Amino acid sequence: MHRFATSLLALAFVAAPTVQAQGQASADDPRVGLRAGLFDAEEAISNLRKLSSTPPPEDFIGVTNSDLAFKGDYVIQGNYNGVIVWDVSDPASPELVTEYLCPASQSDVSVYGDLMFVSGEGLGGRLDCGTDGVRERVSQERLRGIRIFDISDIRNPEYVSNVQTCRGSHTHSVLKHPGDDDNVYIYVSGSAPVRPAEELPGCVSASPDEDPNSALFRIEVIQVPLADPASAAIVSSPRIFEDLVAPPEHGLSPADLRELEEARANGAFIAEIGGRERVIPGRYVRMLLAQMVAQRGGEEGETPTAADSTMLREQLPAIVAAQFGGRESDEDAGPAPGPTQCHDITLYPEIGLAGGACEGYGLLLDISDPANPTRLQAVADSNFSYWHSATFNNDGSKVLFTDEWGGGGQPKCRADDPMEWGANAIFRLEDNGGVPQMDFASYYKMPAPQTNQENCVAHNGSLIPIPGRDVMVQSWYQGGISVFDWTDADNPVEIAFHDRGPVDAEQMGNGGSWSVYWYNGLIVSSEIARGLDVFELTASEHLTQNEIDASNTVQLGYLNPQGQPMYVWPPSFALSRAYTDQMERDGALRDGVIEMIREGLDAAETGPAAQQQDALLALADEIDEEIEETTDRAKLEMLAASVRDLAMAAR
Repeated sequence: MHRFATSLLALAFVAAPTVQAQGQASADDPRVGLRAGLFDAEEAISNLRKLSSTPPPEDFIGVTNSDLAFKGDYVIQGNYNGVIVWDVSDPASPELVTEYLCPASQSDVSVYGDLMFVSGEGLGGRLDCGTDGVRERVSQERLRGIRIFDISDIRNPEYVSNVQTCRGSHTHSVLKHPGDDDNVYIYVSGSAPVRPAEELPGCVSASPDEDPNSALFRIEVIQVPLADPASAAIVSSPRIFEDLVAPPEHGLSPADLRELEEARANGAFIAEIGGRERVIPGRYVRMLLAQMVAQRGGEEGETPTAADSTMLREQLPAIVAAQFGGRESDEDAGPAPGPTQCHDITLYPEIGLAGGACEGYGLLLDISDPANPTRLQAVADSNFSYWHSATFNNDGSKVLFTDEWGGGGQPKCRADDPMEWGANAIFRLEDNGGVPQMDFASYYKMPAPQTNQENCVAHNGSLIPIPGRDVMVQSWYQGGISVFDWTDADNPVEIAFHDRGPVDAEQMGNGGSWSVYWYNGLIVSSEIARGLDVFELTASEHLTQNEIDASNTVQLGYLNPQGQPMYVWPPSFALSRAYTDQMERDGALRDGVIEMIREGLDAAETGPAAQQQDALLALADEIDEEIEETTDRAKLEMLAASVRDLAMAAR
């Protein structure tokens, strides 16, 4: 990795390693060759138990399910048609509580207290939640930004207010800062074109060097006063992308090249966009051919001729240049600018940091001043296509970024797709003179090859609170969900999975897991087409029942995965036994010591209550005596501390 400094940041480029093909799972992996179907697809599962699969309510069937938030016993599921609320107090039979029809892509959701926040970015979202859409280029009825709801009665959400933004809200993250009990802050990532100033005054689409008020190259920070959420407003627009240049990119994979040549041989329309040849989707071709018919004076609805197709092929380069723009090749023009937006920002308030997944870069942000985040570092990677989301490990010593190669709508887990493309990148956070700095460690990609009919890409996930380990569950669209251990940052390994066959056996369909998160012992997945899936972990050679039981002692009142909480384990026998199991798995203690610890815990738990504390303190002292013999001193100290905490709790 090579680094150079600018006036505002440490900037790093990750050198591309040797690329290996997708499909490192064993040849008999049950995920390969699953039968297709919408609600009847064949399934494969390992080291998980599926508790339920619940289809969407009628008004939401066939419409994309998006992200999740959690409050009490409720799962709040975004959908491009609005918001669905499920009661999962019985996870084997989720109860539909609320179906709030309010169309606007993507309807990403978050909660805090009695408030719910919903993203809107598409041009059809209406302020009144109407289903008619908005057809005019400029309209005072359009909603692009954040909707705010009162959910004190979650069965009847009350629309309180909205905050409009110049580029809408593709995603957002809610920050409850430890030093501010009066407000929450919403970091808004908008990726749509800048809306006209006639629709929202102050919106400027010119670049910042042409107009300092530009809506480009910035995020929006909304302050929500908890005592008066209706007065929520934008308080800052930090330009966290300043001085970044276009990142390095990779080319096409072998599968992409093959498909491109097949499309060319079949007469598809192909154009160079962003320096890369791309097949023009059929719906755009039909629209452009209609324009060719109109140019020659043909009738509306007339079938295009071969001459119309020839005319389109001749004009296509100019049409693309006008639509997407381009840079002069003049070397004096300097490097192309970097990203103008983030896709997603994960806030970790307990450590004062955020991970910004921002198109061509992964950013490390300082959020100690919640209204004014600043950039500490930016990293780019030639193996990454589109930095999508971020997750920190619990102690804040590592951060993981996902790559949404293909944008979520393409098959990017085919047998000969590179394993480093469309993967996760894991970074250690190293101290650099008191400032954390990302240091690349490795990649992780869901290992089972998928078909050409399955959109497969690294997407949203969260930590599972397995004590002493970094374990994460993650969605991969039609690649299913994957649970993996990245405690060893250099060698992440899959430990559980669930997958279905394609939505459609003949063509690409829209489906798979959009996001999957751990919440109070459950693993909940928002299935894009099929509704809501609920799982739980099962014991295996990778994970003991004690580790699962210890993770389930962590109970959250609410969860916004992009406002990452720090997990804290209460004292429990399961916790001490989990650490003991881990030391046995790693061979970190002498023969007989593991048995001694287990016998001591069993005796303390089943013995007289009046003697429990003394028994546990004596056991902790015995564990301390192994400090010079163990190969994992840090884990042994955690084990001894957990036994002492258990003793104190026994008073």
